[in-house]
Amino acid sequence: MQSQSSTPSSWLRTYYFARAIFSVAWVAAAILFSAQPALAMLLLVIYPAWDALANLVDARVNGGLKANPSQALNVAVSTLTTLAVIAALSSSMYAVLAAFGVWAIFSGLLQLNTGIKRWRSYGAQWPMILSGAQSALAGGFMISRSIGTVAPTIRDIAPYAAFGAFYFLLSAIWLAVTAYRKAAA
Repeated sequence: MQSQSSTPSSWLRTYYFARAIFSVAWVAAAILFSAQPALAMLLLVIYPAWDALANLVDARVNGGLKANPSQALNVAVSTLTTLAVIAALSSSMYAVLAAFGVWAIFSGLLQLNTGIKRWRSYGAQWPMILSGAQSALAGGFMISRSIGTVAPTIRDIAPYAAFGAFYFLLSAIWLAVTAYRKAAA
């Protein structure tokens, strides 16, 4: 029998907490360093790179990339987005925002798929499903802003990351409460 700390549900709870903490820190840094172009550019590259790494680690812990095709695809999409953001940074923030918008759509739909798949095993995935759907919608909004007249900044991406933090935190808390209730029963 596995201990409470080594169960797949425990991993997922820890993973979601880590994703929430990273996103909160990223949002704080984005706001704090938005007027410093070099740091803002670095943050814009780090965000999708972190997502690729996080999905890779989570997929490996949960049976590998073959067993988690939506996460395998999310690793590829996030890696390509990281490269696209690096290329777009030399062009304009409009292009960067468009790259984030396309990424938000794809990664959101893939997260939605992963959440639905995990619902069967872990339950408590409704925040991840909601987050995936909202991410896809936010992507469309970012793309529409990328063709607008107001010059975008990293602060246009920060709310997207903040909502991600909220949903990851909500999922982690939900899984913690569910585990507590099961242990108490």
